[in-house]
Amino acid sequence: MATTARMTRATPTTTGSTLTVAQGAALSVGAVLGTGVITLPALAAEVAGPASLLAWAALVLLSVPLASTFAALGARHPDGGGVSTYVRRAFGDRAAGAVGWCFYFAVPVGAPPASMMAGGYVADVVGGGRTTTVVVAAALILGTGLMNLAGLRFSGRVQLGLATVLALLMTATMAVALPHASTASLTPFAPNGWAATGTAAAVLVWGFAGWEAVASLAGDYRDPRRDVPRATGIAVAVVGVLYLGLATTSVLVLGPATGHSLAPLSDLMAIALGEQARVVTAVVAVLLTVGAMNAYYAGASRLGAALAREGALPRWLAQGGETGEVPRRSIALVTAGSMLSLVLAVLLDLGLTPLMLLTTGCFTLVYVLGTASALRLLPRGTRGWWTALVAHASVVVLLVVNGVHALWALGLVVLSLAYQSRSRRSRSRRARRSRSHRSHRSPRSPRSPR
Repeated sequence: MATTARMTRATPTTTGSTLTVAQGAALSVGAVLGTGVITLPALAAEVAGPASLLAWAALVLLSVPLASTFAALGARHPDGGGVSTYVRRAFGDRAAGAVGWCFYFAVPVGAPPASMMAGGYVADVVGGGRTTTVVVAAALILGTGLMNLAGLRFSGRVQLGLATVLALLMTATMAVALPHASTASLTPFAPNGWAATGTAAAVLVWGFAGWEAVASLAGDYRDPRRDVPRATGIAVAVVGVLYLGLATTSVLVLGPATGHSLAPLSDLMAIALGEQARVVTAVVAVLLTVGAMNAYYAGASRLGAALAREGALPRWLAQGGETGEVPRRSIALVTAGSMLSLVLAVLLDLGLTPLMLLTTGCFTLVYVLGTASALRLLPRGTRGWWTALVAHASVVVLLVVNGVHALWALGLVVLSLAYQSRSRRSRSRRARRSRSHRSHRSPRSPRSPR
């Protein structure tokens, strides 16, 4: 998340003048890999059983046109603003403000499931079940909020390092667990029906959000038109292999237990290396979650301040963020919203899936708007335009599959447009009153003597 409306996993750009293809690919992989991978295989298997592998494959395939579309936008219009910039160019300021709202208000809903994922790994080691999970989640939310209020942020190198640790952990897990795989685990293949595969795909958007960061990195390459597609291709291949490989390993090794696992990575490691591996995996899960949440909070708080300065959010949120000052009001709002979401999830006895679907609905709607802007900005009839058309149709289907949870994202867009219209009218009235006040106070011309 950054101070612009590109607010997924705060992908750091280099401070130097150029990015190599390898560096760009690494940053793109880091933008996509995140907390979801430590729990997503279990959540998807719970929803769709072994058929969830089809949902994983579908999201990997969708990543190709989606990432390619944002790469094409970045290569043609190198800009650090990402999706918001392209939506503004294509549809105007109000649509860009709606994108900002989707990102900003997705964080308070997305923070509880992210922190509860880490809490599940801690509970897997120390016991305590849901109580431990919720306590750890609350501690992570409050701790991350306080870190940001104090101005403490993980550097880009630390963020990239954490993503590298995650990739290595995933690779090691697959290597040690695959010898214990059994194809018998694939039966029954679709215990909850084929329609459940679509719901699983909507949940899995959580793990694939971040491809829009490809576009915002474009200006840092030596030759964006040549290097962006290459780096994007490498990133899609790496992410696809890691995600699909880990999901397949989880289903084949853990079998029906996959859908009931609080800590699937720990379970896989424990099968091959013994119970002591759970402690190491839990520590890694907590560190990854802290890093990801820190990035989310830092970016969201600055995004909120930026939206307020532009009139897309109340003006009192604009304090800080513009000159390096910590945007404390925006951070406080995000933290309070996250705690409220966590409390509601506990009181209503919600699992991870409903909150994740609300969050992924926001991400999916942003992709709908981003790919729609590509259809207006890219030359019609070119390969990039046709790729954008495929990506747009795919994310529209994904938004529909999200079901009633997509109403949260659509509601945010409606509220954003209504608020921006009201804000503009208010500013216009104030401007007219100011002009009228100045005209009444201006000195009159002296009368000529009779």
